[in-house]
Amino acid sequence: MTELHLWLRHEARTTERRTPVVPDDARRLVENGVELTVEESPQRVFPIEEYQAAGCRVAPAGSWVTAPPDAVVLGLKELPDEPAELTHRHIFFGHAYKGQPGAAGLLRRFAAGGGALFDLEYLVDDSGRRLAAFGFWAGYLGAALAVLQHRGRLRAPLVPTTKDELDETLKPADGDTDFTGLVVGALGRSGRGARVAFATAGVDPTCWDLAETRDLDRAALLRHDVMVNAVLATSPVPPFLREQDLDTPDRRLRTLCDVTCDVGSPLNVLPVYDETTSWDEPVRRLRAQPPLDLIAIDNLPSLLPLESSADFSAALLPHLLDFGVSGAWARCLDRFRRASREHGLDEGESHDR
Repeated sequence: MTELHLWLRHEARTTERRTPVVPDDARRLVENGVELTVEESPQRVFPIEEYQAAGCRVAPAGSWVTAPPDAVVLGLKELPDEPAELTHRHIFFGHAYKGQPGAAGLLRRFAAGGGALFDLEYLVDDSGRRLAAFGFWAGYLGAALAVLQHRGRLRAPLVPTTKDELDETLKPADGDTDFTGLVVGALGRSGRGARVAFATAGVDPTCWDLAETRDLDRAALLRHDVMVNAVLATSPVPPFLREQDLDTPDRRLRTLCDVTCDVGSPLNVLPVYDETTSWDEPVRRLRAQPPLDLIAIDNLPSLLPLESSADFSAALLPHLLDFGVSGAWARCLDRFRRASREHGLDEGESHDR
């Protein structure tokens, strides 16, 4: 591995409690010769002292903008709006390649500064399978929140918790009535997580994947009480739900959780809403009669920050040790370059550092 300086940034989003590198794995990086700078963060689930004990340097929150030019800035969610020119190489979930709102603007910032985006969603193996993902926990939380909402036990604002505590709230209680659940994308990471959460809640859901969605039976979909969408679309497909479906008189569907949250993208399979929900207001009513409630939170795993961070960090660690060497990172960079060309942007000369 060539000499590497990783800069773990503070997350600008106040509800983001996760980290892509936990202190134990930070220690392993340092022991393997990686220089690791960690920004202070008031909401990160692990205190800065644990990173210091692991041999990391500490920097103020947001100081990545003045990090050495060769530092690779590592995070999870979106960057702040400034600076307008991004000069560093960045690793995070950019959400910039599917036509999402703000995607072109982010790519323009990289073009202006000569930096590069290594989007974690596109860190994949030779077969296209993602090498590090939060999918299981996203699906688990999505189904858990849907169950709690359907049973009238979801309380806002949402607060981070542990899996043991969450599981206690999911267990069926006296007075709970049976309901039918549906997981779409049931064989993927998020789908597996959703199925486990349903099982914890005492629900045996219907499971659909490619075979069932290739020729979708919307009437059958609408006959379920609770639906969790865990599909990661990579090409346009007919929507699973349309506005007219929500007005079907015999619709049984009452609670809809969209784990994928491709809102605003042409790949969105649930174009029945135009804005995600939040920790403060996790549920939006799409129809009054009969009622239909939507949950669409785009950082669900942050509600279980310890468990989700530990899993993700363990998966990412070996690839960070091979940064700039492995084919997976080369594929990331190629995807960024292709997206930049598709937007007619000049990529600059700094991407090959």
